[in-house]
This record gives sequence, C-alpha cells and structure tokens, in this order.
Amino acid sequence: MTGQFELLGTDKHSKARRGRLHTSHGVIETPVFMPVGTQATVKTVTPDELHSLGAQIILSNTYHMMVRPGMEVMRAMGGLHRFMSWNGPILTDSGGFQVFSLSKLRKISEHGVKFQSHVDGAPLFLGPREAVELQRALGSDIMMAFDECPPWPAERSVVEDAVERTIRWAGVCREAHAELPAGPTPDQLLFAIVQGGDHADLRRHCAEALAAMDFPGYAIGGVSVGEPEKEMMAAVEATEPYLPWHKPRYAMGLGQPHQLVKMVARGVDMFDCVLPTRVARNGTAYTAIGTIHMKNSSRRMSLEPIEAGCTCHACRNFSQGYIRHLLKTEEILGLRLVSLHNLHFYINLMREVRQSLDEGTFREWSEKFLATYQTKEEKDDEHDP
Repeated sequence: MTGQFELLGTDKHSKARRGRLHTSHGVIETPVFMPVGTQATVKTVTPDELHSLGAQIILSNTYHMMVRPGMEVMRAMGGLHRFMSWNGPILTDSGGFQVFSLSKLRKISEHGVKFQSHVDGAPLFLGPREAVELQRALGSDIMMAFDECPPWPAERSVVEDAVERTIRWAGVCREAHAELPAGPTPDQLLFAIVQGGDHADLRRHCAEALAAMDFPGYAIGGVSVGEPEKEMMAAVEATEPYLPWHKPRYAMGLGQPHQLVKMVARGVDMFDCVLPTRVARNGTAYTAIGTIHMKNSSRRMSLEPIEAGCTCHACRNFSQGYIRHLLKTEEILGLRLVSLHNLHFYINLMREVRQSLDEGTFREWSEKFLATYQTKEEKDDEHDP
C-alpha cells in the first residue's frame, strides 16, 4: 500500500479533493498542512506536542542537514526519525531552493551546483544524484527531486533553462532512486517538482514532461518567491490541469491561511509553511478573522484567550495578558505558546477542510471562511505604543 494515493472524493463546485496517502510511517489524510522542521525540529515544539496537535507529517531540509550536523552524523544516528524521535511521516526538500537562494555563493553546471556553506564558507556540491543519496540517508518517507527554482521576476530565457534543467535532473533523480540501496526507511516516495515561473506554457511543458516519468507525486515549485498572490494563484492554475489526477499535488512553501483554502479549491492536496512558528516569534497569532498582535498594549489586562473557542493548550490555559507579559519579557514560554496556537490553527484549518469535503459542504465552508478572514492587506496593522 505504500505510495498508494486514494482519491476519496471531489468537490462538485471546485477542484478540491479529499485523499489519503500511504507511506512507510503512516497514512496521511489530505488536504494536509505539514509543519516545517527545517533543522530536524519544529521550532520550540516537541514531537509529543506535534502529535497532540494532530500533525500527520512534518518537513525537514536536506541542505541544512547536509551542512549541520552532516551526513556522517545522520547515518550514525540512523536517519531523521530516530534522530528527532518522530515516528510519523517526514518529507524532505531536496535542498534545491536553499542552494539557489545562495545566488552569490553558487555555480550551476549540468551536473549540479557548487556552492559555499552559509555557516562556514566550506565548498560543497549538490546535484540530483547526491540529493537522492542524501535523502536516502535521512530516511524520509517522501523525498523531493532536485530542481532549479528560478527567481521572480526573471527573463524568459532564464526560466526556460531552469525548466529544462529541472526536467533532466528529475530523470537523474528517478534513476538514482531506482539504483541506490535502501536507507533506514523502506519504500521512500520520490516526488517531482514543476517549475516554469509565471509562464503558463513553460509550466505546462514541465508538468507534462514530468508526468510522463510517472512519479508517485508532484509538487508545484517556484511559488511564494516574491510574486503577488494573483501570480501565485495563476501559477497553480497553469500547472494543475497537467498533473496526474490520481497522484498527490503539493504546493511548496505555502502559505497564508486564506491562500491554503484557495489552493485547495484549485486542486492542491499538500502544503508546508514556516509562518506559524516564524511569526509567533514576533508575537503574531492567527485567528479566524486574521492575525492579531499579542504584544499590543490593549492585551495587557486581558483575561481572554488568544482566540475564543480555540481548544489549543495555550487558549485552554492562559490569558492574552499573561502571554503578552511573556513575550514582552522575552520568556521562551511566550514563543512556545503562540507557536502551539498557530500550529493548532493551521492543522485544524485543514481538518475543517477535510470535514467539509467529507460532508459535501466545502463551497459553503470556504466562502464563509474567506469572507471572515482578513488578510494583512485588508486591515490596518496594530502597533504596540
């Protein structure tokens, strides 16, 4: 059953899908949000807490594990699951996005990328075969093919080169996946990544070429790299029709809550994003009506939870006034409580999406959510005086 994706149902009024993906470390109900544990940890949150939140799968990153602690350590530790004491599924990014973000420290060739470590400047090399070999050692349940993520904006010729290289590298990854010996996790799944920038024809070309290689799943890459939300949605819409309907679709690095709901309606099944824990460190919390700023002075005397009706640990046990105090005094517990709340919000959002799809009410549910949720652009930010 590993690798099997069951399409359990579709929405009558959109492209939203309800699915189930089988992996070596468990079954994933989709649509799903994956908390990001870039360096083998979801910041400030323990694996037990992630399980309690209902996290089904988490993400880690090949590049960062390659740099620190290094593959010698990872092999000695028996892979990511043992290393971080997480017994659920793990997805690992190939490291391609991180390498290509190091634009001043890299040199691209047909075989891969020479680059310098962002930690100590040491020379490193990462290519498609190496990315698969590293992810074998990490033992993730889902590994990503090595790709080239072009910047935004970029000249069409730059995007064309990135697309062709991504297609060629996907083929090398597929061959390496078939040839290399198994690591600590059997039956690892290899997902391909579609690139193409904001050019619909290039996205179609890339998607069709990768679909012909018959990967177990497909990611939509090169989104949320600085482009406006309208362009982001257009990239998804340009890609989705050419992805196999019976395989999971993953939008990489996305996004804000309203964006996730919109992308579910466009046929996307899997999401990851650093925002829940990243903005928590600034005291920002997600709620059904948008973000709120926990450091704001208006919360100093508040006995209310972060969000009324929320069942997360922070909201069940602590007041806004106390959490604000923790954040203002830079106590680590404050970061943890807002992180737990934000992760709960994202995970519960996808739980509600799945429930609405099961009940055939996704259109009504999503319209209500999107009408209520205010984006950063739609409301004035609060400021702490």
